[in-house]
Order: sequence, then C-alpha cells, then structure tokens
Amino acid sequence: MDRTLVLAASAPIPVGHRVEVAEQLDLVGGTSAVVAITDLETGVRYQRAEEPSGELSVWQGVVLTTTVTSTADGPRTAMKIDAVRSGAAGADIALRGADAAADAARVEADRWGSDPFPESEPDRFW
Repeated sequence: MDRTLVLAASAPIPVGHRVEVAEQLDLVGGTSAVVAITDLETGVRYQRAEEPSGELSVWQGVVLTTTVTSTADGPRTAMKIDAVRSGAAGADIALRGADAAADAARVEADRWGSDPFPESEPDRFW
C-alpha cells in the first residue's frame, strides 16, 4: 500500500531509496503527523524541530516519487512511499475508530430503549 506524505520542508530523497518514517499518533482524533524521515540508503534524517509527544509509530518503505516545491510559505516536499510495514499504526487507529463506533451504537440503543435480550417467542404446538 502506498502512502503520500507532504512535508513543510525540503527533503529531496531519491526515488528507490528505502526510508524509515516516524509518525506521532493522535489516537483520539484518528490522525497522524510525520515527525521524522530517515533515508536508510544515505543515513540522512529529516526531522521536525519540536520534540514529539505521545505515541509514535515507526514504519519503513520505498520512495516511489519525490516532488520538492518552492512556495510562498517555504519549501514543500511531497513523497509517495510504498509502505512495507505500516499495518500497526493504521490498525491501531482503525480499531479505536471501530471501538468508538460500537460505543456510539450502544449509546443509541440505550437511548431508544432496546433490550439486549429480546423475549423469545413461545413454542407453538399444533
């Protein structure tokens, strides 16, 4: 599965290079933000200035495309990466989303007064 990352920095990592991506997870909001990318071929690490807080997920992949753009706000890099091991972070966020949906369904069922154990119909004899 490929992923597209957009960074507010100049990170010209060549196509075909293996990278390691560290993301800060926001489990409540179900989002993530890239904290650092390390080019495993050259050892160069591109990192945000502020220190990450909270839970981190680290995954690896291969760079498919890299586009560095000069904007009025500064450089911007867009990379498409073929993720090798991104399942853990995505699965954790998806499971938390599923848990939230199940909780919301329970609350809605309670609001409508549904009984979790409906009465069984009596046996009919002819």
